[in-house]
Formats: sequence, C-alpha cells, structure tokens
Amino acid sequence: MHKRNSRLALAVVATASAGALLAGCAGGGGAPTTEDGKAKVIFWQQQFEDYQQAWFKEQVNEFNAQSDDVEVQYLVVPADTWDQKLKAAQAAGKAPDVKTTNYGNIKPMQANGQLADLTTLMDDEAFADIAENIKPFVSVDEGVYGYPLLVEPSTVLFYRADLLEAAGIDAPPTDWDELVDDARKLTGDGVYGMNIAQTAPDLGWSSWGLQYNTAGDLPLRGDWSTADATDPAYEELLGLYQTLYTEKLMPQEPTYGYADCSFFGEGKVAMSACGSWALGQLSQNPDWANVWENTEVAPFPSHNGDQTLPTSTLGGWTLTVDSKSKSQEGAAEFVEWLLADDTDRLVDFFTATGFSKYPARLSVTEALAATEEASASPFLATITEQIVPYAKSEPAYPWDVSLAFATAIEKAMKGGDIPAALEEAQAAIEDVIEKQKLAGTGTGG
Repeated sequence: MHKRNSRLALAVVATASAGALLAGCAGGGGAPTTEDGKAKVIFWQQQFEDYQQAWFKEQVNEFNAQSDDVEVQYLVVPADTWDQKLKAAQAAGKAPDVKTTNYGNIKPMQANGQLADLTTLMDDEAFADIAENIKPFVSVDEGVYGYPLLVEPSTVLFYRADLLEAAGIDAPPTDWDELVDDARKLTGDGVYGMNIAQTAPDLGWSSWGLQYNTAGDLPLRGDWSTADATDPAYEELLGLYQTLYTEKLMPQEPTYGYADCSFFGEGKVAMSACGSWALGQLSQNPDWANVWENTEVAPFPSHNGDQTLPTSTLGGWTLTVDSKSKSQEGAAEFVEWLLADDTDRLVDFFTATGFSKYPARLSVTEALAATEEASASPFLATITEQIVPYAKSEPAYPWDVSLAFATAIEKAMKGGDIPAALEEAQAAIEDVIEKQKLAGTGTGG
C-alpha cells in the first residue's frame, strides 16, 4: 500500500470511530470531515490566466468524483489580495491545507516551519521524476517541501527572423559581443536592435540569470554573511546594459515593463529579452500577426558564448501542504494525484498554455514532446532543451538585496561609473545583511 493510502486509511478509520461528533469539524484535534465522512481538504489557488483556473477546477471536480476518502474544496484568490488573505488565515489558524507557492518562497517558508515534508506523505517514485536541476528549488536537506507544477524561464531571446535576414545576419547571437554588433546592424528606420529591462524593479529579477552567467553566482552567496557585489565579473554585465542604452540600441523610455513584450509585438524592436510567457502574448494578438509569423526564439547569449552557462532563472509554481494542516494525508493524496501521477493530465495543461510554460517532471516532458501539437511547435524544443536545463533557481534572499544590485545596473545603464555603482550596491547589501540579520541564515542563493 502507498504511504499516503496506508496513513490515510488509518486516519479514516479513526475518524469514523469518533462518529458524528467530529463530522464537519476539527473537534478534539481530529481532521475536518465533510458530512459524508470524507477528509476535507481546503485548496487555495492564486489567480493566474483564465485557462489555469478552468484546468484546476476541472481537476478538482475529477479528483472529488473518484475519491472515496477525500474531498477538496477549491478557492481562487486574486493575486493582489493573496498575501493579505493568506496572512489573515494563518493568524486565525485557518490556513489552507494546500496552496500554490512559488519557488522563491519554498526555503523561507520551510525555515519558518510552515511547510510539510512531502517525502513523508508521498511515494518515492514521485520525487525521482522531478528534473535534476529543479529538485533543489523545492528541497531542503533530504526533505521536499513543494511539488512542482511548472517552470517559466525568465529570459528568452525573441528575434525577428525577417529583420535579421535583411540585415545580413544568418543566425541569432550567442555571445554579448555578437549581441551588441547585431543590435547596431538592426537599429534604424524607427526600429531598435534590442530591448531589455531598464528600471530597477524589473532589473532586480530579470537579471538574476545573467548575474550567474558572468560571475557564477549572485551578489549575496553562501550563508549570506558577506556581500559580493564588487566581484569584477559583474562589470561585464553592467557594461552590456550600458552599451545597449547609451548607444541607443534599445528604447530609451520604459513604456512597457520587462514582462510585457509589446515593444517586440508592435514591431519597434528587432530582438527582445523576455520570459517564455511572451509566447502567449505574441501569438494571441491579431494585430501582431506579421510579427508573430516571423518570430523565432533562442537562448539569450552568454557573456562568452558558452550556451551551457545559465542566462535565465526559472520561476514557477508548486503545490505545498501546510505543516499545521490536520488533513495532511488527504492534502498530499490530492497533490500526488494532480501533479505526480497521470502524465496525460499535465500534457493537457501544458498544451493549453500554448507551450509557454514547461514541465518539471521528466516523464511529462517526454510525453509532451511526443504529441502532435508539441511536435508542430517551433519553440518547444529550443526552450526545453537549450534553456530550461541550464537555468538556475530564483534566489531565496530578501528582495531588498536584488533591488540594491538592480539599482547599480540602472545607474550604470544610464551612463554611471560601473565600479562606483557596484560599490554602492555592496554598501546597500551590507546594510540589508545587518538590519535584517541575514548573516548565517543563507540557503546558498
């Protein structure tokens, strides 16, 4: 018998023996149950694209229909009220049993004792199927504290094949010298050669992969005791942004944020850095049909041309089980059924995304690639084979650290002295370490 089923069976027997006294409540410390005696599991999903809500709702209904022991009650929470609602529920002792959680929150929440270790609740085979470079996103020591649904590369190079051909460029750039040279050739007639983030809030998260690319690490490393923002390797990174901006090879005003690929869709730039989600944005706008039919993707260039070095981080979502949940067994059964079992269920999900999001499980990646729709996608193989395997996790340290370093990038981009900007970032990060008592609390990134 599976771990989850053996424990759940004991829980159901215990609940049944308590009789109607416990039905529908958590009296006596037991797991809450429905009127018909099923273990009640509350699932909160942060609101995403409409197709995701439709998919989750369909899966919850299917799970409930086939389960004799567990009933999932599903709630969609708008993103702008998520933090407030979740904190209020936690303070009242009414946190959801299962919730969507992004990778960056796994380690901080685990350190605070908020997440259950899924290895004690789910079958071992479920964890063996998670891609090797994604396992560290959800793991602490030997435990696994979130089961991944998807990954989204934060940095993909989108380019206009027709404009590159017209400029005599026969392939997308693979290193930063080529990127700048191509951007120079492509800039003219109202079109910029390149687009990339240019404000500190956007630079804070969109440059993580490129920080890894030049320095092999982030400006706060190890156990977070000391800052490394003055690592000379970062000077090359800041120099790239400075060249693109000061030579006017990119838009000079941040009309759109980094996550919005409208500069590219509107035909104002020939190449653009953006996340994989832009595939959905570009393909669904009928006004951009001419751009879309000429769009190709490639890994963002590496500083030295080595395309096995990271240029992107992987954002994405997991399902986690609350450590204080009285329905942990039922919650884990739902998570395993939804995300770690039938590959067809997840193939349907990733097909619905328009291949703008990507599996975290090896078996799902293989099953997806074998479908007719995926075979017809001109982008799936490039992103899943050339970008995702080399991408890094988002850092777990406080956002203030990322913003401090991003402020240095923005200052340098606008023409500021690069070593001076890095010195300012160093001081700012050291101040964060001291004020937030980060020294010795690091998780390695």
